[in-house]
Amino acid sequence: MAHTKATSTSAKVLYRPVGMLSGIAAGAVAGVVFKQIWKVASPSSSEDTPNALQSEFPLREIILASAIQGAIYATVKAVVDRGGARAFEQVFGEWPGD
Repeated sequence: MAHTKATSTSAKVLYRPVGMLSGIAAGAVAGVVFKQIWKVASPSSSEDTPNALQSEFPLREIILASAIQGAIYATVKAVVDRGGARAFEQVFGEWPGD
């Protein structure tokens, strides 16, 4: 559904804390999802997720983990942001973005 009405400044201001909290929640959920996926997809037998400063992981594995983690985070954040905006619109009658 396209939103044709201009968003008021007050709707944007009211939504800001909702957006920040949903971003934190999305990050937490994405982290849990990534760890579960990494346990299955990991090329090594380690259950730890690699980061750039851990010398025991090859660069290829670090890049793979980073790409998977980024994709999961972006997807979860988009779903949570969209759901939060829709809920905000239902409660306040205005779309918080645009």
